[in-house]
Amino acid sequence: MSENLSIPDAQVSSTPPQDSALVPLSERSEQFLRLSLANMEVLLPVRQLTEVLNIPLGQIVPIPHMPAWVMGVYNWRGEILWMVDLGHLCGLTPWYQQSTYGSAHSSAVLQVRQPEVRSSPSKSKIVGLVVRHIGEIENCNPNKIQALPPGSTPPELAPLLRGYWWQPEGDMLAVLDGEALIRAMPS
Repeated sequence: MSENLSIPDAQVSSTPPQDSALVPLSERSEQFLRLSLANMEVLLPVRQLTEVLNIPLGQIVPIPHMPAWVMGVYNWRGEILWMVDLGHLCGLTPWYQQSTYGSAHSSAVLQVRQPEVRSSPSKSKIVGLVVRHIGEIENCNPNKIQALPPGSTPPELAPLLRGYWWQPEGDMLAVLDGEALIRAMPS
């Protein structure tokens, strides 16, 4: 059985609620989940995540003739959830080749709403992102996310990024774009 942690729509905060209209743009913050890949830390917006999963190895069923970064499918709440090795997709060391290879997959369920099309209502695209480790939630001012310097990242990673965020402690974290991740999936 897998252990799951649902991510609620509204995050509990120790700070009093603020009317976003009263907070200057320069001080607004957004919540991001820190994910560890092969040799780097990345952030993904919490608003694009549904759940964090810990899936035993044998519960992801491989599918032949797919890109190498597609690990297979998983039965998630009675639905088929495509599982993707996020590090491998980003051009890093594949999950199965890492020294921290364990008995379960740490995964974040990414859900991105697709814009409405006249013939069908708004739908969500959902994919499971397998990572080395799920970290803490970081609060980041979206206005402080900087553009990528040319040639600073692997070519597979660059189109999946919103940019970089320099933490006050001096660490630089890549900020992923959930919509770009969904666009990278095979149709």
